[in-house]
Amino acid sequence: MNFDLSEEQDMFRAAVERFVQPVDTEFRRRLRAHANGYDRARWSELAELGLLALAVDDAAGGMGGGPIDLALVAEALGRGNAPDPWLENGVLPARILAASGQQALLDQVLSGQSIVACALAERSQRYSLIAKGMTARTQGDGFVLSGEKTFVLGGAMADWLVISADCGGETALFLVPGDAAGLERRPYRLADGSMACELRCLNVSLGSEARLSLGLAGLLAIVDDVRLLASAEMLGLAQRLFDDTLDYVKQREQFGVALGTFQALQHRLVECYSALEQARSMLYRAALADHTDPVAWHRSCAGAKAFIGEQADQVAREAVQMHGGMGVTDELAIGHAMKRVLLLSRLFGDADSALAEYAAKFSEAA
Repeated sequence: MNFDLSEEQDMFRAAVERFVQPVDTEFRRRLRAHANGYDRARWSELAELGLLALAVDDAAGGMGGGPIDLALVAEALGRGNAPDPWLENGVLPARILAASGQQALLDQVLSGQSIVACALAERSQRYSLIAKGMTARTQGDGFVLSGEKTFVLGGAMADWLVISADCGGETALFLVPGDAAGLERRPYRLADGSMACELRCLNVSLGSEARLSLGLAGLLAIVDDVRLLASAEMLGLAQRLFDDTLDYVKQREQFGVALGTFQALQHRLVECYSALEQARSMLYRAALADHTDPVAWHRSCAGAKAFIGEQADQVAREAVQMHGGMGVTDELAIGHAMKRVLLLSRLFGDADSALAEYAAKFSEAA
């Protein structure tokens, strides 16, 4: 089987690498100092590269990127330690809007004019996407939203929000403008320096058109795609952690010799290299799975998320330990990359929950 990239894939990956090349710790600090933790001008640059359009089919105005294409972008962003919320505020909402036929807003998202955040998590639900704490009741021809959401990634800067709510016993999605009356947002910093928000709806009135046609089953299918891309970004981050650590132990001296000459550290670095190669194989194995088979695709994405998350976490811990105390500081890329791995490894489920879903799908198939 030929695993070589096509010319278009090579060119696209190179474009992403050029985009993230200027990112260093000082750049990240300046970016995080912007209102709501991000620079919208940079988001427009990201959109101009076609990184958002790649996530949507041609029929919806996108570029129709496949799992491998998107995984290459995610991996390149991770390797560049990019602070861009491409996955959570780009791919995820774009896929939801495209599946719901919201073409007008989707066009604005793909062009970088509007930013959409997804409010899907609730405190009492852990990783379940079944809405309970947010409810939607009918009122005339429309709806009224009441309740709370947490861990809304990019919610502080969002122009629009996709909010899941219990509507007559089923989980429904609603499109809510960021300035809707009764909508309250409380921004806070996450471990990786980005900003999320707590969301409260106090009788937010919406028209009938606010309810999206996408149901829970469709949302879960999109979440599978996001899990795969989170795995790809973690792989890129782990590669960056490994490369930086390898350079460091070659240069840092102790007792008059380079750290890299100590056999114990060499063995640990070999284990990290092995973990990276296994994670890369798992990623492409999952990306090449049959995405037209919902059960097989879900199983592949859940398995990749669990395995790659653990491998990336192992590499991150080794990298920090070999750098010593400064490894967790904001002075080095190591600390930023490790914190992003921590966030992604728990996005839509940690390793234990992903493994449980993986096993459950095998039981269903049996």
